[in-house]
This record gives sequence, C-alpha cells and structure tokens, in this order.
Amino acid sequence: MAETTKTPVTILGLGAMGQALAATFLKAGLPTTVWNRTPGKDADLRAAGATSVATIAEAIDTDGPIIAVLLDHASVHATLDPVAHRLAGRQLINLTSTAPNEARELAAWAARHDCDYLDGGIMAIPPMIGQPGASILYSGSRAVFDAHHESLELLAAAEYLGDDAGLASTYDFALLAAMYAMFGGFLHGAAMMRSVGVPAAEFGRRAAAWLTAMTQSLPHQGTVIDTATYTDPIQSIAFHKAALDAINRASRDAHVTLDFIAPLKTLLDRQVADGRGALGFERTFEELL
Repeated sequence: MAETTKTPVTILGLGAMGQALAATFLKAGLPTTVWNRTPGKDADLRAAGATSVATIAEAIDTDGPIIAVLLDHASVHATLDPVAHRLAGRQLINLTSTAPNEARELAAWAARHDCDYLDGGIMAIPPMIGQPGASILYSGSRAVFDAHHESLELLAAAEYLGDDAGLASTYDFALLAAMYAMFGGFLHGAAMMRSVGVPAAEFGRRAAAWLTAMTQSLPHQGTVIDTATYTDPIQSIAFHKAALDAINRASRDAHVTLDFIAPLKTLLDRQVADGRGALGFERTFEELL
C-alpha cells in the first residue's frame, strides 16, 4: 500500500455510516481516531485498532483530516462551534447530509477559522462502503481532495466536482430525489399488484428489469431539456396524460391512494389545459421551475 494512504484520519460520528467509514480505513491500515457524542458505539472499532477519544477537543487535536459524519447541519455546528478556535490549519471533510446552502455556510465558517473545507455527498449505503459501486461526490477545497484522494478512494470512487462547496450536495439530493420518486412509483405499483394477489417481491423483479430499461433514455431526455427541443416528440404530453388518467382509474379500482401519482398528473393536466399537450413529456421540467 502506498505510504500516502497511511495518513491518520479522525471520524466524528459513529452512526452506521461513520462506523462503516472507520472500519474501512482500519482495514486498509490507516491510523483511525473515532469520536461519538454518546458512548457505546466504538467497541468493534476499538477491537479493530481504532483510537477512541471521549471529547471533541481530543478528536480534533489529532493529525490528519477530520471527517464529520454527523446527523445534520445543526449537529456539525453543535459539535465544532465550541472548539472552532482549535481548527486553524486543519482540514475538515464534511460527509454529513447537508443542503447545498448549508454546505456553503460551513465552508465560509471554516474559512473564518482558517480551516480548509471539503464537502461530500455519499452515494451509497453503509454496507457498500469500500465495495465496488459506491461513490462519494466532493466539492470545495481542491487542495484537501488532492491531498487525501488516495485515502478517500478506499471508501468509494471519489469524484471532485468543483470549488463550489454546495455542488456535491446538490448532486446528492438531486439524485436522491430521482431515487425516492422511483421508489414511490414502485410502492404504488406494488400496492396495485397486491389487489390481484401478486407478491411485492415478484413485482419487484419485473419492476427492476423494466426500470433499468427505461432509465437508458435519461441522457437523451436531458439533452432535450437542455436544448428545449420539445416539439415533434416521440410521445406527447397528451399521450402521457391519457396514460396517467388510466393509471388513476386503475388505482382507484384497486383501492390504492393517488398520493404518489397525483402530483405528476397535476403537472400534465396543467400543460394540456394551457395548450401544450402536443409537446414532449420532457417539457414538464419547465413546470418545476
């Protein structure tokens, strides 16, 4: 293993994700210090060789980058504000789920305390850390990213997006929005299938194949949106409205609520009412702005 990957690291927060990050660093041989607000979550990590400290002051007085994996934006401040005067000359990598403007606020806060700040969006669940398929998106300080790129690659594929500290979290939440909408659609479909006795697992196998095929069109849809070429579509808004109308009727027949489907139907209904029914479905993007 290259010597650069022996750089010590400190993990603040030992929820499921923090534990996964720390365990991965330990497995790779990095000296790892861990801290958690409440005790009792460090036993396995200590057994694996981690140094556990009781106070946040001890945690940030260690060498190497400080990686925060806390509950939310407020918890980052609650944890670090009392010791902000000790952060001068340090490097903070924030992997807490923070909204874009919160990440930018933290970057400005860190700069005021002479601390170099890198923000990250984790595109993985804890069991994926250190495994193929996991990725973490970063933005903010290029110097921090470059200095610790090899160590960050131990956790997941590491991609630097730019110096705007809020860019990684914008990508993170945008991707999660797409994921949650997809999951919501799956739950709606599974509820419909329950009405005819089909198990959700069986429907899930079919849905996975179908959705995988359908997502191949997303780059093309993105091009249509970027160029606003909504005329002469393969399938129009009016076509999709008719499909959503039928899905609504089928859902009611199956005694399934319309909570997931109704918002999209509203967007399509509005465009048809405004005389845009002949345009492509991608034009619905404009209704969101």
